[in-house]
Amino acid sequence: MAPFIQTKGLTYAYPLESSGQIVALQGVDVTIERGEYVALIGANGSGKSTLVRHFNALLLPTAGQVWVDGLSTSQPELRWKVRQRVGMVFQNPDNQLVANTVEEDIAFGPENRGLPPAQIRARVDEALQLVGLVDYRTHPPQMLSGGQKQHVAIAGVLATRPSCIIFDEPTSMLDPPSRQAMLDTIRRLNVEEGITVILITQSMDEAALAHRVLVMHHGRIVMDGSPSAIFAHHERLQALGLELPFPIQMARHLKRGGMSLPSTCLTLEALVNALC
Repeated sequence: MAPFIQTKGLTYAYPLESSGQIVALQGVDVTIERGEYVALIGANGSGKSTLVRHFNALLLPTAGQVWVDGLSTSQPELRWKVRQRVGMVFQNPDNQLVANTVEEDIAFGPENRGLPPAQIRARVDEALQLVGLVDYRTHPPQMLSGGQKQHVAIAGVLATRPSCIIFDEPTSMLDPPSRQAMLDTIRRLNVEEGITVILITQSMDEAALAHRVLVMHHGRIVMDGSPSAIFAHHERLQALGLELPFPIQMARHLKRGGMSLPSTCLTLEALVNALC
């Protein structure tokens, strides 16, 4: 089966208002398979958001190529199909909420695609069930908590039936319980619904939950591997301005104190189990 997302020599430059340009991506080659859970990390300005905006044709390459489910984003007649396959959830959910009630907001996407009312109702009900907001269907979105708003944004994307969802730092504005609820939802969508997940995050603890981690630096992908493989390179990550997940930091500290622990404890649960 062909890769779900593939880029070859992807280069992108933002034009400056006066003259010249800023190169944000430099010859990126990456392949993402259907059903993967990929975390994208890197210092601010490394090109993470610019890269993922090419995956649903919000941005188009200055040079190189992007294919989504075999469709080239360089072909104007295919871009609508690309955007049907890849949905995005942004950092601030208020930027995605457009209606007066939760269910109206979720219905916005299917309505714009001209689906019949019965099908729209079925999709809204299904999306509400998946994100656990059935009891809030008639609530105004602006009256919900930050975490609930993010779940409404996810439901709105789910109602369009994408094959892939990109999450652009979705937990950065959430308190710890809402953050955990969001991560649980993301994992469930990947495991139970088979949705390809791409998560941009500044949290190394969140990145450790993914199947695969991509590290960006100055518009290039400089590291690519499993969380255990990536976080084994402590010195290199530090040089890139990144830290280790807290459980790994704690395990390293305890090992220096004489405790016998595995070389990598990616999650708090793994660390607790190792200590027990």
